[in-house]
Amino acid sequence: MINLFSAQIENLVLHKIGNKSKAEPVFLSKETLKLDDESNSILKEFFLKPFREKEESYYQLSNEVDLEFNEIYQMAAMTFENPEKLHEASLKITKHLYEQSNHPHIKSGEIFIAYFSNLLLDNVKVDALGVFKSELKHDFLQFKENDTNLELIIEQGINANKLDKGCLIFNVAKEEGYKVLSIDSNRYDTKYWLEDFLGVDILADENFYTKNYLKFCQNFAKDVVLPAEDKKQEVMFMNRAVNHFAKNDAFEESSFLNEVMDNPDLIPEFKHYKTEKGPKYSIEDISSFDIANKAVSDTRKKMKNVIHLDTNIQIKMDFINPESAEKYVEKGWDEEKQMYYYLVYFNKEQKS
Repeated sequence: MINLFSAQIENLVLHKIGNKSKAEPVFLSKETLKLDDESNSILKEFFLKPFREKEESYYQLSNEVDLEFNEIYQMAAMTFENPEKLHEASLKITKHLYEQSNHPHIKSGEIFIAYFSNLLLDNVKVDALGVFKSELKHDFLQFKENDTNLELIIEQGINANKLDKGCLIFNVAKEEGYKVLSIDSNRYDTKYWLEDFLGVDILADENFYTKNYLKFCQNFAKDVVLPAEDKKQEVMFMNRAVNHFAKNDAFEESSFLNEVMDNPDLIPEFKHYKTEKGPKYSIEDISSFDIANKAVSDTRKKMKNVIHLDTNIQIKMDFINPESAEKYVEKGWDEEKQMYYYLVYFNKEQKS
């Protein structure tokens, strides 16, 4: 889990990069930027806000031959060893990005390379190297007073509320390629940023396995539980699954199935589904791992515990304890109307 509130920009370099395939140039600044308190605060929010809002999925720098051949790894290691070399590292990082900018669709833009201190990663203070690229320019209205009128001036610039591309390389797990977070708002050239420039692989940690296993469970509920039973049981299965993850520090599959699978006949179906679909989520050989609480919370927030009926009625089951649905919601068949029904028990209506 990351906490960026206390992070500080210790040093910052700004360069400009063009599209190599169009023979657009690179502009390299000779010095680091001098920031006052206001610009420091604005840029800190510009750089870090997308990472606070994004679900944490970590990467690690890699290379198919040897990690030392990854250019970004080299520059990160040099900077963490001596933060005074940030400007030197920024020149090589920018030139490396320019070499990858050889597709006509890749946009020119400004490159910010920043050195951060006081980021909290798993409650431990760490430094980080940040690389950020602005690509899209936006129209802004400016106003100027003269003696008799207020003049309108249209200018172009960067929207300080939207970062186009960025990564944070944390100074931890150096031997494995550091821990890396990346964002890409545009997503039309993800390969260029993640693979060609950064050279990263997914970091298969507890967050990765927790998130992927719960995604797998959601698809099992939709593809197997729903057709075999009904929407109520699909919703209840996922509630039980998420609650199991929420109350345990470590995951063990046999214990999970015994607690969560209300219908024992579906356990063989679950194992078959895992054999078939597990590789898609990289969990085919995984039956135990530590649980990441944030991944569980993120999944719970995204769960849609709603039964949509063809009579234009929706039943939302907002239960932390799935047993509530068993107690207070019953499904039946009305012979006279030849229709299904849900019977809902309650004591009083709550004000919204």
